[in-house]
Parts: sequence; C-alpha cells; structure tokens
Amino acid sequence: MYVLPELPYAYDALSPLISRETLHAHHDKHHRTYVDKTNDLAAKAGLAGRPLEEVVREAHKRGDKALFNNAAQAWNHAFFWDSMRPAGVAAPGGELARMIQDFGGQQTLNDAFVEEGVNHFGSGWVWLVTGSAGLKVISTHDAEDTLVREGLFPLLACDLWEHAYYLDYKNDRKAFLERWFESVANWEFAAGQLAAADGRGAGFRYPSPRAELADRKPDAAGRPTA
Repeated sequence: MYVLPELPYAYDALSPLISRETLHAHHDKHHRTYVDKTNDLAAKAGLAGRPLEEVVREAHKRGDKALFNNAAQAWNHAFFWDSMRPAGVAAPGGELARMIQDFGGQQTLNDAFVEEGVNHFGSGWVWLVTGSAGLKVISTHDAEDTLVREGLFPLLACDLWEHAYYLDYKNDRKAFLERWFESVANWEFAAGQLAAADGRGAGFRYPSPRAELADRKPDAAGRPTA
C-alpha cells in the first residue's frame, strides 16, 4: 500500500509565497486522491507492492493511462514537496553552481525556467534536469514525468496545475513561477539529485509500500485482502 508522504516542513513554512491553505488543499486532498487511486489501480493491475517508480514505468509501457496518470502524479507531487524549502537557504554551490554558470548564469536559468512554465499550455510540470548535455529546462504535460524520459535525471520540479497556485495567485502563473524559483527552490535537494545522477547516492525515491499490506493477495475485486 502506497502512503501519502508527510510534507518535509510545516504547512505555513512557505507562506506568504505559498499559503497554508494552498498546501493543505494541495497535499491533503489532491495528492492523497492520487495515492488512493494508485493503490486501487495498482492492485487491479497486479503491481501492488512494487516500488512506485516501477509502477509508473510499467503502466506507461502497458498503455494503462489511468494507472500511469495517478501513479505518476503521486510520484511527481512527492518530488515537488522536496523541491521546495523555506526561504533563506543558501543559493546553489559546488558542481551545481558551475553547471549553472555553463548554462549562462543564475538569472539566465531563472528566466528559462519561468518562460518554460509560462508558455506551457495547460496542466503539467516544469523541470530542471541534467543529462549528457548538462542542465536543461523542460516541461511535461499532465502527469508525464522524467521517469519515462530516457537520458534525463530530475533536479527540481514545479507544479503547473492550477491547484498549485490559484488560491494565492489566481491566473498569474508567471508571478507564481518567479517567486517559486527565486525564493523556495530547494538547491540543497537539487545538489543531492545531481550527485545521484553522477552515481553518488540513490537520489529521490518514493516511500516504499507498507509491507504488511503490499504482500497481501488481491481479492476478486482486485483489492488487498485483510
């Protein structure tokens, strides 16, 4: 059984950039719904108990859109929570800082991230990733993520769905992205992801399913038995 991970900070820790009300609704309602649906659909697909990363990739491979959408969104949101931290933490350093300079500098990266997110049509995600060509900013539609993109490793992600910002910014996605990247982007987390991409550490993984439920065989309806 996949669990809803707790936020890595208090609900009001990102205020006023992201309000307590937004985090409560986003985490406790939207993210929880994706997790609950993933548990139901993964059991029916015979994938319950497998790491969520494997479920996302297998659902994509099978063309199981319902499972993919919910599992990927569960994973994306957990990654998103870790991509943020309370304001006041140091800017990028070390190898990440050098790669940002190769990209054109911090302001160039900032502008590219905001522009990618603003110009993305509809719902989705904007990502800072690394690959063979260094740092890159991309966006993905709806639930799609980097787990099904060959050669890309995620460093940061920001949610472009309206539920991520509408209570605080209405339809001003640009203001949300500008403040997000400048004030709450978690560069320490990004540096850890970069190290993992270079083989130094495991990187982000969704919490493992609860063993006491994951090992149960599904009943006739596809749900874990008691």
